[in-house]
Amino acid sequence: MPVVPVLTDYAQIAAGKVRELYRVDDELLLLVASDRISAYDWVLPTEIPDKGAVLTAMSVFWFEALGDIVPNHLVSDDDKRIPDEVRGRALLVRSLDMVQFECVARGYLTGSGLVDYKSTGTVCGVELPAGLVEASKLAEPIFTPATKAPLGEHDENITFEQMAEQGAETAAELRDLTLAVYRRGAEIAEKAGVILADTKLEFGRDAAGHIVLGDEVLTPDSSRYWPAEGYEAGRVQPSYDKQYVRDWLTSPGVGLGTASRTP
Repeated sequence: MPVVPVLTDYAQIAAGKVRELYRVDDELLLLVASDRISAYDWVLPTEIPDKGAVLTAMSVFWFEALGDIVPNHLVSDDDKRIPDEVRGRALLVRSLDMVQFECVARGYLTGSGLVDYKSTGTVCGVELPAGLVEASKLAEPIFTPATKAPLGEHDENITFEQMAEQGAETAAELRDLTLAVYRRGAEIAEKAGVILADTKLEFGRDAAGHIVLGDEVLTPDSSRYWPAEGYEAGRVQPSYDKQYVRDWLTSPGVGLGTASRTP
């Protein structure tokens, strides 16, 4: 298995499938992206060289591009408090009280959304017109939240109404911010010849109680990216993300047999 650098200056407070989190002080954290790749609840044993650096660089780019829409937790990607052994794959970030929902925006029908649609004609309670197929572009992007499950358990797609039961005002704000981020991301991606099909965001509250964009943003781990050239609804699209890994894990030879989950 790959070796994760041991950071002696800071206490590790959490470890996920791809990232490690360290406490810098009472207000700041160090978020380190590894080269691991995961899909569903599986972490594959083979790393992808420099994947963590790519995820980090993309998050920095998008945090800056989205700064006028929503504040984010990024403090610096080049601070002296970032140890040399993780520089380039680590972010110094503000500590947040994370919202316990995954906030998903979908502009195209694929993955678990397509599975839901085929079964019910809806995606997370959002009614869609009949006749849509794999990779159909939706008339307007939709917000499809999910519960944030503990590590090792499945996130579960829910309706906006279920989310609003935990606080209608917060749910509406998260929905509106998620869709605004998606629209900005899709607009920028389109200019580069890329389709942003969907994305998953995570938010938290800062010490003042304001909603802040956290974790990663619009990376190939949290989003589906397709080349615009050759796009055609009705078939699976080539991708610039980890859909290839999802497809392999659910192939007959592997036998997980699980439809794509969030997003």
